[in-house]
Amino acid sequence: MALSVPVNGLKEGDREPVIELFVKAGSDGESIGNCPFSQRLFMILWLKGVVFSVTTVDLKRKPADLQNLAPGTHPPFITFNGEVKTDVNKIEEFLEDVLAPPKYLKLSPKHPESNTAGMDIFAKFSAFIKNSRPEANEALERGLLKTLQKLDEYLNSPLPDEIDENSMEDITVSTRKFLDGNEMTLADCNLLPKLHIVKVVAKKYRNFEIPKEMTGIWRYLTNAYSRDEFTNTCPGDKEIEIAYSDVAKRLTK
Repeated sequence: MALSVPVNGLKEGDREPVIELFVKAGSDGESIGNCPFSQRLFMILWLKGVVFSVTTVDLKRKPADLQNLAPGTHPPFITFNGEVKTDVNKIEEFLEDVLAPPKYLKLSPKHPESNTAGMDIFAKFSAFIKNSRPEANEALERGLLKTLQKLDEYLNSPLPDEIDENSMEDITVSTRKFLDGNEMTLADCNLLPKLHIVKVVAKKYRNFEIPKEMTGIWRYLTNAYSRDEFTNTCPGDKEIEIAYSDVAKRLTK
């Protein structure tokens, strides 16, 4: 499946770079598949406001022309004016560098802590979901809860620019929408796809839900679900569940 945004109406001097994003296809071979790295790049390009096309790649039967384009490479990757770029972190740096203001949005967070908030959640979740020993389940669940709690505390702690030193009121709880403020940044493109997978998969295979008391995380997810940049780049819940059907181990004695 290929999606594209038309380039009509652009003057020669305003010519957009030709960007194609290749992402993992879903179980039907066409829809968007479960891959937080694919979604991360999809979100970055969308937020940048650049014209680009998206091609979903069925990993079960990779087309020959794709093998020629990027031999041995699995999605996600991009072509930028015909040049293939394959490392997700390097692609992120490259896009932030070349798609720069004033024409394109800067997406780097202002606060360095936003880049590392929640960074260990996915590892703790993976250990929890892949475990098949009932006696280890409780400790692994506690480990996941602890990392979620840390993220919740970060989201609920006001950032320096939320605190007005001249105000009589003390802001004790943040009301910001995303990790670094009220706009999405590269940090959100990295964390949100993973956090959504945690929410869907843990509920399906472990009947585990992110506690409602974690108001910072729920505020964060609710704000993400209201944005096209997240929902339109996200695989369906069923697709995520299918992707984890072999990974999520049953708790057996």
